[in-house]
Amino acid sequence: MYLRPNNQAFDFANVRWYLTCMKTTVSSKGQIVLPAEIREQDGIKPGQEFDIERLDRGEYRLVRRNPPANEGLVDWLLRCPVKDYFAPIDSESTDTL
Repeated sequence: MYLRPNNQAFDFANVRWYLTCMKTTVSSKGQIVLPAEIREQDGIKPGQEFDIERLDRGEYRLVRRNPPANEGLVDWLLRCPVKDYFAPIDSESTDTL
C-alpha cells in the first residue's frame, strides 16, 4: 500500500486489476472476443495466434504466440521505394553445391 498526500491508502494491486480486468462473452461458436482496449494496448492484430492453458476449473491463461522471426519480411521488401529493386525468385536449393 502507498499513502497519497491526503493519507488515503492507494493499493496498486487493485489499480492493476481495475486497469487490466475486463468482461467478455463466449459466442455461440465458442469464440471469445478480446476487448478493443486490450487489443490496442498490446498491439494485437487479427490472425495472431494464442495458446490457452486451463489452470483450474473456470480459470485460464492466454499467451500470445511469438510470430516467426522473419514473418512479414517479403511484404516489407516488396514495399521498397525503388521499383523492381526486389523481385521474388523461385526457391533455390543448396543440394547441388
